[in-house]
Formats: sequence, C-alpha cells, structure tokens
Amino acid sequence: MSALRFAIDKVGGVAECARICGITPRGVYKWLHRDSLPRTEYTGETRHAQRMAAASKGAFTAQWLLENAGPASDPQHAPSPDATAAAGKA
Repeated sequence: MSALRFAIDKVGGVAECARICGITPRGVYKWLHRDSLPRTEYTGETRHAQRMAAASKGAFTAQWLLENAGPASDPQHAPSPDATAAAGKA
C-alpha cells in the first residue's frame, strides 16, 4: 500500500480527507491517481499533510507523509510509520 493511500485511509477515506483538506473528493482522487501529494505541498502553498496528520490520531506525521508521498517517492517501498518508528528505536 502506498503511503498516500495509507494516510487517506487513516483519516477516514477519500471524502473525509477532502473535507479535512478543504478540497473536493475529486482532488483527492487526483492525488491517488498520481500517487503523490500536489506540488503545492512542497512549495508551502498548502498544508494538506499537516491537516491529515492532525486528523490521523497519531497514525503518521506530516513529515513522514511528505517524505513518502512526494513525486519522487517509490510507493511500493514506502515504509509504514510503525516501521519507521521501530527503526528509530533500534
């Protein structure tokens, strides 16, 4: 599962993610189609990752999502937030 799909599922699905981010569900589906957050997340124009992380009840951080759901990320090999946390404790 891609990091982006994981994050969207953790916040309650596409419709809930869209509500949290203040966009339409179609916008979220575009992210899923590209398997990437929009460019505006990386230029500071939007803060969708922060909003999603806040709504995730600790399932992931905005930093993790930005690192793993960007245009250059490899969705097949994105570590889960649990695996990332476990690696940091080793």
